[in-house]
Amino acid sequence: MEKELLSQIKELKAIIAQLVGTSDLPLKERFSKEALAKAAKEFQNLSIERGEWVKDYDISKHIRNAGYRAGAFIRTEFAFSNYFKKGRVYYYNRKDLMALGKELKQRNVDLSRYIELKEDQAKFKKYLAVALDNNKQNTKRKSFNIPEYVRDIITSSPKAPSPDIIRQNIKALKEEFFQLKLEDYVDIYKNNYGMMKYAYHFEKYLAPELKRKSKKWCEDFNYANHALELITKKRETFIPIKEDDMIQL
Repeated sequence: MEKELLSQIKELKAIIAQLVGTSDLPLKERFSKEALAKAAKEFQNLSIERGEWVKDYDISKHIRNAGYRAGAFIRTEFAFSNYFKKGRVYYYNRKDLMALGKELKQRNVDLSRYIELKEDQAKFKKYLAVALDNNKQNTKRKSFNIPEYVRDIITSSPKAPSPDIIRQNIKALKEEFFQLKLEDYVDIYKNNYGMMKYAYHFEKYLAPELKRKSKKWCEDFNYANHALELITKKRETFIPIKEDDMIQL
């Protein structure tokens, strides 16, 4: 019985060695770490050749409008975990990419535009942080001599503007939006964040003045909404449809 069992184990080992491509090696080397690593690498190469894994720059073939920066973005933003790195190239599981693309489509999300939106919001936050830091630095002097009599000169935080004043500003910006017909040049996300539309192929044909006004409108609208949120903890919503058109709807 024991001899028969040992024979079956030897036969099983031989089959496994043949499967991982080490049957031609001496018995002691057939299941070494190096041999198994080599077999795993060869299996990985075969799975890439079969199209089971997709390179960074081929993601757009499976997720529409993904763009060339999609790989790093989906790893961080969507916690996409079914990938591996070979050399300097990342490979992503094709089936999972297709599943991600399908769900984004169901949610009506253009991945490339979402990447742009997140980057724009990050730039806006950075702009605010730099502005605050500059104000702090301007109040500091590296070399100074304060006279002894200079004491007890303080101030408190300035009174925040009335939310109504900011809302009036936002109301005026809404009216300006329609007057300038910015609906063709500006997107409003989550009804409270403006971002200028961009198309590389038409960029040079956009009138500089219109481009400037569109960009300034977004900056003013986002600034006013940020100020309102600091005071009221809420942002003003803006659905870019005229009241008359909303009544007809």
